[in-house]
Amino acid sequence: MAAATVSSPWFLLSSYRALRPRTTPANLILRLSGRRIRAPVGLIAPHTRLFRHITHAVDEEASARAAAARVDSGAPTIFDKIISKEIPSTVVYEDDKVLAFRDINPQAPVHVLIIPKQRDGLTELGKADHRHEEVLGRLLYAAKVVAEKEGISEGFRVVINNGASACQSVYHLHLHVLGGRQMKWPPG
Repeated sequence: MAAATVSSPWFLLSSYRALRPRTTPANLILRLSGRRIRAPVGLIAPHTRLFRHITHAVDEEASARAAAARVDSGAPTIFDKIISKEIPSTVVYEDDKVLAFRDINPQAPVHVLIIPKQRDGLTELGKADHRHEEVLGRLLYAAKVVAEKEGISEGFRVVINNGASACQSVYHLHLHVLGGRQMKWPPG
């Protein structure tokens, strides 16, 4: 088995494509961001999906680290701009405390984000305290309402990413409501 250390997903993809015609049963071990990824050398169609997944994961992790570095800047988040209508969104549910809208990069047929309209220091779930109990309950209730409206009340998932290691990329607490397909376990 050969191993290569790479600096970008594009190098990884081009290196893999160069080796693809080989029909050896051996596997190529590639290192990317300190992770070992085993990719069968003889793949023809699925290899593109594999590298798209790897590239997305690396981009997502980099975005999360960058967002964590600027969390205390006080600048408005993209969600603050959606609340103030500076950025358009497809609203699914809204009340006086929360706003629910469709994710622009859906990970399921139904993927809706639910956010509190007032951040009030609630940048992530790990920063919640006693004064946030009402809005936290309202967010979960809104998830139920969204699931009913979207026709997925018999099976949906609610996800909260907390911190960079969970790939939180916007530091304004938000829930992901996912459904419309069979969910897998473990999730990620």
